[in-house]
Amino acid sequence: MNLEKLNIITPILKALTAKGYTIPTPIQEQAIPIILEGKDLVGCAQTGTGKTAAFAVPILQILYKDKSNVRGLRTIKALILTPTRELAVQIGENLSAYEIHTKLRHTVVFGGVSQVPQTNALRAGVDILVATPGRLLDLMNQKYIKLDHIKIFVLDEADRMLDMGFSHEVNKIIARLPVKRQTLLFSATMPAEIIKLADTILNNPVKVEVTPPSSTVDGVLQTVYLIDQMDKIALLIKLLKSRSIDSALVFTRTKNRADKVVKALAKAGINAQAIHGDKSQGARQLALNNFKLKRTRVLIATDIASRGIDVQELSHVINYDLPDVPETYVHRIGRTGRAGLGGTAVSFCDREEREYLRDIEKLISKKIPVIKDKANLMSDAGEEFI
Repeated sequence: MNLEKLNIITPILKALTAKGYTIPTPIQEQAIPIILEGKDLVGCAQTGTGKTAAFAVPILQILYKDKSNVRGLRTIKALILTPTRELAVQIGENLSAYEIHTKLRHTVVFGGVSQVPQTNALRAGVDILVATPGRLLDLMNQKYIKLDHIKIFVLDEADRMLDMGFSHEVNKIIARLPVKRQTLLFSATMPAEIIKLADTILNNPVKVEVTPPSSTVDGVLQTVYLIDQMDKIALLIKLLKSRSIDSALVFTRTKNRADKVVKALAKAGINAQAIHGDKSQGARQLALNNFKLKRTRVLIATDIASRGIDVQELSHVINYDLPDVPETYVHRIGRTGRAGLGGTAVSFCDREEREYLRDIEKLISKKIPVIKDKANLMSDAGEEFI
């Protein structure tokens, strides 16, 4: 199926064609017609499946064709709520590309930066608002944002939203929405609390599930090294000095360790940047942009970025530390192998992480091959690094 068969209007189709979109992904093929019919939807799809376009394209089309939409008198008619700044920026970038021929406007609001540019955009009027929960509530309390005219509400990355402790904020926001609205909920996994939330806020929704929530990307080659913690940095340096790694997103468990890895790599002559919650929004965005533009080959991240990084042709994800939640492993390695491309996921597992590895293999229903060649890994960096 090509995009024309989804009955996408010419202004949006023109923008999608310019972006190189020709064939819809499974989530887009299934979700777009349902949303265009005005139905509520629960979408279960892992990262890298084209989920943003699956809801952004029909939202733009619905608002563009809305006869009650008075040009020049703009009120917020669609709200997209997402858990992290990186995800909010990513969605905003996609909307900018898709809406270019529609005269519709959007803005993105999130914390950690001055609110002045955001409030200026809101005063000018927007049709679509992309927001993180904290800044949205703050601006609502300051009377900069009213949700009275919301026609479509999107709760994106719902499981991540609850994992990050935003349940209370989400409920407060939902309570301020019009009862009569179209609601779209997207989640990479569907644990019991998400199912309960969906039952509460959606009206007879259609469920779309393009892959099982515990599955990993088929095109991703997965391997694991069983290694002592003290040897991890030496192994990472050895791998990153290989020409076969075009770009690498490296996950650590803590912010402190992410910074230590960056310093150890610098000593070994490998340029890397870190992205985590203690970094300013400007520093995080700069590091992310440098990585996307391939100015930086290696990005070290904590799980705050596990779903917020959309990089074309990312060759490797390296789990420097295994996550203690097995679903997080799926989200991490979903950063590579996107849009049908291949990729490689390499994990380091020390003795204390063996239980995490077993949980991951149980979730994905497969054994991850163990790489046994760790010769010549010991170095000064490995002995000193904790």
